[in-house]
Amino acid sequence: MSSELLIAVLVAGIVVLTPLADRLRVPFPVLLTVFGLAVPLIPGVPHLSVEPDLILPLVLPPLLFAATQRATAREFRENARPILLLAVGLTLASAAAVAVLAHAAGMPWGVAAVLGAVVAPPDPVAATAVARRLRLPGRLVTILEGEGMFNDATALVLYNVAVAAVVAGAVTAGELGLSLVLAVGVGVGLGLAAAVLTRFALARLHAAAAETTVTIAVPFAVYLGAEQLHGSGVLAVLTLGLYLRTYAHHSLTSEGWLLGRAVWRYLDYLITSTVFVFIGFELTEILGTSPDRTSALALAGWTCVVLIAVRFAWVLGATALFRRRRGVPVAVPVGGRESVVTSWAGMRGVVTVATALAIPAATSTGEPFPGRDSVIVIALVTVLVTLVLQGLTLAPLVKRLHVGSAADGDDQRRTLRRRATGAVLDALDGATGAAYPDRVRHAVRLQYEGYLAAQEAIGTARRGSTHDDSDTGDDDAVGALLRAVSGVERAVVLDARARGDVTPEVADDLLDEVERRALRQLE
Repeated sequence: MSSELLIAVLVAGIVVLTPLADRLRVPFPVLLTVFGLAVPLIPGVPHLSVEPDLILPLVLPPLLFAATQRATAREFRENARPILLLAVGLTLASAAAVAVLAHAAGMPWGVAAVLGAVVAPPDPVAATAVARRLRLPGRLVTILEGEGMFNDATALVLYNVAVAAVVAGAVTAGELGLSLVLAVGVGVGLGLAAAVLTRFALARLHAAAAETTVTIAVPFAVYLGAEQLHGSGVLAVLTLGLYLRTYAHHSLTSEGWLLGRAVWRYLDYLITSTVFVFIGFELTEILGTSPDRTSALALAGWTCVVLIAVRFAWVLGATALFRRRRGVPVAVPVGGRESVVTSWAGMRGVVTVATALAIPAATSTGEPFPGRDSVIVIALVTVLVTLVLQGLTLAPLVKRLHVGSAADGDDQRRTLRRRATGAVLDALDGATGAAYPDRVRHAVRLQYEGYLAAQEAIGTARRGSTHDDSDTGDDDAVGALLRAVSGVERAVVLDARARGDVTPEVADDLLDEVERRALRQLE
């Protein structure tokens, strides 16, 4: 099989497995990992490899930046205590516990520290996907997402220091302290400076394609710049993303925001999918060539046990501790049942894979990096076991514990829509003077009143009237009719474009309106 055909097979597999994961109610990363394990078993399939030095710069910036665009700095500030307790405290505790285990199994301390840093950070992709689908409390989702972002920074600082120690041979306490100061200071400072400059540039571009290009390029530039200055590229990208998420929306055009949102969702999907498929390829290759795979697999099993045990002890212990302190909110995360869910939502993923594969092949003396294959095997097996074991059982656990949120996203959406439209109508009442003739204000008012009335009517048809218990609504029928009429509208425009009644540009502009309206109506 040629490399080109293999890439086509992998892309086709990712596309097919995307809807299949929803139908089977299985976390997407689990299916992708199994797919990645199965493909290399086909005779004639070539091995895929990526240079270790390229893995982190290619994978981390887009994933971290995309993650910041799903949350806000306010949510993180309100939940700073539990997020830091998990992202810093638990990550350090997990890395230390695994390092002690690996050293007891015969690994040198430096290599054991590398392994601990590699497997310490959980990946929130599968956990938060399940959390949102099952309507877990919003605070719990925020905590899991915040942990997933900021524990990467903690683990990667440890990782860089540990790898440098093994490569160089030794690191003094002073060098360790300087590394930590530089990592935090340079990372946050450079990320903030880049964010301010990016916001300034976005406010002056006024072109969707250019705006999106800037938001794609800057995370990579910031990450590479911070790493070159011995800072934390992860902290730099997180600072950049959270600042732009909080302050830069008014600097974007509407088209730029829509295009950027779509592009970042796609990049997140593509890179995450590729990495999880890559797990299977690497695991198959290394298990087939590693001379001490039996001991590595045994240590991988114990590593999984230690990681799960440490997470349960840390989360449940912290919850019990803070409950005893009056006047202090429960730290992790909401209550007893939610704490159990948080404890079990510790699947390892993309960052563990990326850091394991990014371990240098040789030290500064030219000698092979000691225990590199064993560390990679342990890391990949840990990802595989936790994804399958915890990923497949998290949803049943959530249902069994009856952990759910009473918050209704549809109610919040309707309420916010009414508030925003009401503010527009109030503004129109005050928009008097020669600059706004009556006919202009009347036309704009009709547009917003019609939009609000239509949305309220659609909502009532979907969910029924709140004043009539017998009117339960019919969401399926509303959705089917909206899809049907959108299809009619789409067909007319496409037919006009095909027959040349209008220019392609005019037809495409109207299609854009049709598709955006269909998306808004069917959300």
